[in-house]
Parts: sequence; C-alpha cells; structure tokens
Amino acid sequence: MFSYRRTPELPTREEALKGRPEPLFDLPAKHTVLGNPLAGPYPEGLEVADFGLGCFWGAERKFWQTPGVWTTLAGYQGGFTENPTYEEVCSGRTGHTEVVRVVFDPAVVPYAALLKLFWESHDPTQGFRQGNDVGTQYRSALYTHSPAHQQAAEASREAYQQVLTASGHGAITTAVLPATDRPFWPAEAHHQQYLDKNPGGYCGIGGTGVSCPIGVAPAQ
Repeated sequence: MFSYRRTPELPTREEALKGRPEPLFDLPAKHTVLGNPLAGPYPEGLEVADFGLGCFWGAERKFWQTPGVWTTLAGYQGGFTENPTYEEVCSGRTGHTEVVRVVFDPAVVPYAALLKLFWESHDPTQGFRQGNDVGTQYRSALYTHSPAHQQAAEASREAYQQVLTASGHGAITTAVLPATDRPFWPAEAHHQQYLDKNPGGYCGIGGTGVSCPIGVAPAQ
C-alpha cells in the first residue's frame, strides 16, 4: 500500500475528483473465504457496519476471521468521488479512506464486540496514517448504519480514549459518522479478500497493545 502525497490533506468537494456514474469493474459474486455474496441485499436479521483502520487488506482479514461475520467487503468511503479507483484514492484527491464493510449476525457477534476488535487492531491516534502507511486513505473512521450504532461507536471512542490516555497515548482522531452521509464504494476485485489470495502479502495492521474495555457500549 502506498500514497502519492507527501503532506496528507483532505480535499474539499470542489477540489475532489468527480468520478463516474458506473464502476469500471465487476465485483466478484462471493467471498473467497466465507462463501457468501459480497453485495446486498443481505439476509434478514443481519446488520452492516463500516470500519476504516488503515490498509484494508489486513483489516478485512481481521473481520472475516470473527465468528458471526457473514461477509466482508473492501472499499472506499468518507469522500466525494463516485466509483473511485484505487489509484484515485491513493492520489489523495477523492477524500475517501480505505474501509471494510462487515455484514454480521448480531445474535452471534454484537456490534460492541466488533468495536472492540476495531479499536484494538490499529492505532486510532495517528491521524492521516497507520504505521508506515501515510495518506488520507489510511485515517481511522467508523461509519454507522443506525442511531444505536452511532451512539455505541461514540461511547466506545470515549471509553477507549480514557484507557489510552492512562497508558500515555494521545488523542483519538477517529471520525464517527453516519454511513448515510458517506456512500460506500466497493474496491476492485483483486483487493477483495486479498490476504486469502496472497497469504504472504502485506498487512499493515497493528494495535497499540492497550485493551478496549469490554462492555463499553450497548450490544446492538
């Protein structure tokens, strides 16, 4: 993973690339590990959550390995460009961050448990970077699909900040925003389940070593 920009800076809507009304590629039909469809509509009773925690290759694997997760999908979110390409996102001119869409069964894995995995799998204090990956596309973000999820995500951020501060870490930079305001665009086919297809591939995911308190938010 890489970035073309030396000094990361989010573009305004006017500065962002305009994109296109239709994607330039076809999405694979099924998840290579879980065997379920990547695209919706999803079965009744499942819920959706979007997580940005750095390079989506390693992030996606974290979630597909979690019991109760039905499917995962690498993509781009949080910016302005419609149907962006990977190269456009890496240019820093779309405003998007790399994210993983997680479709899960809340009866098996509650949203609070996914939030715990999210916080512990990256360093949310680094701003426009994650480890050696530098760029606006690597920023930490949570995009929520219900008011209950929004409340739970905000509560978890506050609780994790307390334990991070006590451990000597800085301020969390993670954005928590409704997904309705930030459309999700699937990434290209070769990015989907990348580390399943390339087991020795790059994974830039790594946490702070600080545990997120269990039960920091209601299980929704």
